[in-house]
Amino acid sequence: MIRIQQLKLPVSHTKEQLLKKIGKLLGIKTENIQDYKIRKQSIDARKKNEISYVYTLDVQVENESSILRRRKQPQISMAKDILYQFPDKGTEALNCPPVIIGSGPAGLFCAYLLARHGYRPLILERGRRIEERTRDVEQFWKDNQLQPESNVQFGEGGAGAFSDGKLNTLVKDVKGRNQAVLDIFIRHGAPEEIGYQSKPHIGTDILRKVVADMRRQIEDWGGTFLFETCVTGMEFTQGKLAGLHCMKHGLSQYIQTDLAILAIGHSARDTFEMLYHAGFHMEAKSFAVGLRAEHPQRFINENQYGAEMAEKLPAASYKLTANLKNGRGVYSFCMCPGGYVVNASSQQGRIAVNGMSYSGRKGQNANSAIIVTVTPEDFGTPHPLGGMEFQRRLEEKAYQLGNGNIPQQLLGDFEAGRVSSSYGGFSSAVKGHHGFGALHALFPNAIRDSFCQGMHQFSRQIPGFDQADTILSGVESRTSSPIRIARDEGFESSKKGVYPCGEGAGYAGGIMSAAMDGMKIAEAIAKRYHTPRE
Repeated sequence: MIRIQQLKLPVSHTKEQLLKKIGKLLGIKTENIQDYKIRKQSIDARKKNEISYVYTLDVQVENESSILRRRKQPQISMAKDILYQFPDKGTEALNCPPVIIGSGPAGLFCAYLLARHGYRPLILERGRRIEERTRDVEQFWKDNQLQPESNVQFGEGGAGAFSDGKLNTLVKDVKGRNQAVLDIFIRHGAPEEIGYQSKPHIGTDILRKVVADMRRQIEDWGGTFLFETCVTGMEFTQGKLAGLHCMKHGLSQYIQTDLAILAIGHSARDTFEMLYHAGFHMEAKSFAVGLRAEHPQRFINENQYGAEMAEKLPAASYKLTANLKNGRGVYSFCMCPGGYVVNASSQQGRIAVNGMSYSGRKGQNANSAIIVTVTPEDFGTPHPLGGMEFQRRLEEKAYQLGNGNIPQQLLGDFEAGRVSSSYGGFSSAVKGHHGFGALHALFPNAIRDSFCQGMHQFSRQIPGFDQADTILSGVESRTSSPIRIARDEGFESSKKGVYPCGEGAGYAGGIMSAAMDGMKIAEAIAKRYHTPRE
């Protein structure tokens, strides 16, 4: 097929106009276009009076070679795709099926590939199935009664199941894993558009259904899920994994295995502690903390698209970064167009927030985490779990400031050091109990001042971004894992038979990168091992 890049058309174009433009670029009649496939679609809104869609297309026609010889243009070439290939199986024998600890994106995609190729993985998840978990989360947002093992962080699908479901990543992909992840999502119910949109997202409502369908497929291929089963310890024989100690409904279980994948997510703090005491080589890593900032979605649309197109295009997003003179970075993270701020707590007496959007992104507000980089020097201790304790202290303080609810404050009051008494020109779109509190007292001075500087710098890109009635909610503390579990070139940890994986282990930062890391671990296992003995 012939690939055409940088094909531009007005956002209101028709299919006939697209075909006509293809024919013109290739120098052929439209009736000679046998088929075409959209490979990428983005919006070019740099000129508000000339907003257009920009396409990359693969076009099927006869006599491709002669057309390419005649149309020597940089934007026209032969299509070249990277097709994902799972490796051939290795020579070592597995005595037991591999065990995957965690069913977030990393664990789920690792399980998907291993099950598809006959390894019959056992997936242990401390939380509940997505259907039950969804009911638990929605009830928590209503009554503020947290279930520590079934919440926005823990349960099937991981933290990403209650997010915007963004599928973009900055990971360099030379193996075709990125497209393979999108194809698997589409196969299990995600919209086909995610395969070509420049900023694809699924939305929490659809993502939950996709996760459940992937689980059923894994089970059909021979995989097994054990929910409400938390790993509490590991047993080693001669330096190699021999089994796992687990708790399920208060009862102890022992699972014999010689291979385990740690896909535990960034919030499994008790598991981090267990691994540290078990002697795993791990270290504190830099991450970022901050607050959720809400603006009316129409305000963001008008800035990005102009007033005329604000209601005619999908809810607009933004990405903002600032490098301050004090050496800290401030940036937007997990931006949710038409979304909600949600209570994402997973421990009693602590508050953490996140952002979430449904597939339609029809909410009245846009929200994003505005976060400030922190390093091990901020944690107050060189301990590998110092970042985790830093997060805990912030979440405990946020809980106190909000009297057990999400604490909120308007930006103008945050800077003035006074508790807000009412919203300004718009109200908060939030899931969970919330109230006004002294968020200005939450952070050390260096982080608070950096946050304010960042908000003012961002207003140069989006005028009014630092308006006084911007709604702030805290605390955004779970941006990424506070630790990294060391692994070698074969992806194995310092403890033989254990493979750290995904965001919790410090090797990913979002749904796509976690899923791709899960695929890497599955590939590493396949290269080394046969399928388990029957």
